Amino acid sequence: MFITFLTDFGLQDDFVGTCHGVMKRIAPDVQIIDITHGIEPHQVLQGALVLAATLQYMPVGVHLAVVDPGVGGARRPVVLRDEEGRLYVGPDNGLLVPAAEAGGGIVAAHELANPEYALQPVSRTFHGRDLFSPALGVPLEDIGPPLDPEVLVRLGVPEPEIAPARIGASALYVDRFGNVQLNLAAEHLARAGASPGTRVSLELPDGTRTAVVARTFADVAPGDTVLYEDSYGNMALAVSRGNAAEALGLEAGQSVWIDLKSP
Repeated sequence: MFITFLTDFGLQDDFVGTCHGVMKRIAPDVQIIDITHGIEPHQVLQGALVLAATLQYMPVGVHLAVVDPGVGGARRPVVLRDEEGRLYVGPDNGLLVPAAEAGGGIVAAHELANPEYALQPVSRTFHGRDLFSPALGVPLEDIGPPLDPEVLVRLGVPEPEIAPARIGASALYVDRFGNVQLNLAAEHLARAGASPGTRVSLELPDGTRTAVVARTFADVAPGDTVLYEDSYGNMALAVSRGNAAEALGLEAGQSVWIDLKSP
């Protein structure tokens, strides 16, 4: 069995290793693929987008994801099954739904409520160890009561504003290189009249900056800002051999206006 694992735990503490240990004590032969533990703390939308984007490269199995700022509160722990037979384990805060819908849609959902499949006592702050990791591989029907998929929490992904020669976008997340993923696809840019080589003006929270629409970082000089299609099909901002988030003063959740009139 394959288990993929995604969290905002980081690698400085023992959290990831402890969860690995729980899973391996229950199923010594399980293969665990760590997608990332570098999701920014509490950034559920970032975790959901990364999980959904990487799903196509993962074997069918169990997908454990924990970005859980509401741990210990009213949010439900859940297990979902999609049309492809994948299982998703984690909090009901919108984290799992985009990936499950990318896998053909949610065909079953259960609340993780059976105390037989939890470590006792259950910590109020570490459900990744005590609830989610022990539940892997348990038949869905034994996990707990079924849920109508319609009651699951869903995240609102902001939509871009497309106008002639002008686009309003939102920064979705920043990777470790400082590249800023936007809620734009290549077709949005083409619809507004941009193509590789087009120079655009960026209206940022702290001022303006010129960027070039390009296919890759090498198409511009070091230090130049580039608007490009990343490996998952999203438009993103980068600074060639630099850090776009720092240079542009951008954080996840902030707005960027892209003016396609010659700057």
